[in-house]
Amino acid sequence: MATEPPFFEKYKAIFQSSANEKEESAMVDVFEELELPLVDIGHLNLGPFERQECIETMARAATEWGFFQIVNHGIPEELLNRLEHEQVKVFQQPFDNKSEENFLNLSVQSYRWGNPLATSLRTLSWSEALHISIKDISEMDEYNNLRSTIEEYAEKVNVLAQRLAEHLAQNLGIRASYFRDNCSPSSSSLRMNRYPSCPYSSMMFGIIPHTDTDFLTIVSQDQVGGLQLKRDGRWVSVKPNPKALVVNIGDFYQALSNGKYKSITHRVIANQESERYSAAYFYCPTYETVIESCSRPSLYRKFSFKEYREQIQKDVKATGGKVGISQFLL
Repeated sequence: MATEPPFFEKYKAIFQSSANEKEESAMVDVFEELELPLVDIGHLNLGPFERQECIETMARAATEWGFFQIVNHGIPEELLNRLEHEQVKVFQQPFDNKSEENFLNLSVQSYRWGNPLATSLRTLSWSEALHISIKDISEMDEYNNLRSTIEEYAEKVNVLAQRLAEHLAQNLGIRASYFRDNCSPSSSSLRMNRYPSCPYSSMMFGIIPHTDTDFLTIVSQDQVGGLQLKRDGRWVSVKPNPKALVVNIGDFYQALSNGKYKSITHRVIANQESERYSAAYFYCPTYETVIESCSRPSLYRKFSFKEYREQIQKDVKATGGKVGISQFLL
């Protein structure tokens, strides 16, 4: 049985209409490959000077880039390798199995692919994903060692995310307990991504441009590369680092920091030769949590996670995509 999502069958009209528009649709951006700021967070465990210097480096990256990468983060390499191994195995399942309503015995449909709202190749994501709320992991079939591996990873990466969020809040006047009070381990989610090799790689994306909704995203990825972010009005490619995890600021932290930290538009390009794997942990508050800027005058009106999600749904219906945090500017 076929394992690949039926992109050509489902989006046949889009591919046919784009066949005669290759020159107009082809990417014309010139990409520069850059290395993200690298932070050794092992320095947080050293003396007060090294600790403060490390925090300031993260804060500067969150302000100037919205992205940084971390090493000595405490998540064992063996666990990261095991997570990727289990991820590869589950995506190798037949497509008919993956697309079943109760795949992995989850009550909420976790398997996603393509983009049902796509109207052109440039709005179609050439990828498949398993998006699992942490609170639902206990429902999963064991499926080899996938569930136990995800449980182990989620526990460790949640501790890491909370630690990073608290350190980034240090100079913003945000109370020390804010994230512990508003982000329970079960309020976050994990998205495992696979980007198949793509024959239309010059005309479409692995994931279309977007910002993340959460406070922080922590990403483990293989070495194929493909992550790009918008910096100073132009797209730049991120050079993958085999020893590092990537961290980026989400919409909620941009609003909480009153615009000091930046939630940056990013995307993943499709690759004609190689498939790519990544796993993104989204550090989120509970639905009832109210996000309010930490300083005055506030750039954003206060809003709840639930309200933000409802606004995204309205925007997607109205515009075909997420508008994001700009909807909440005062």
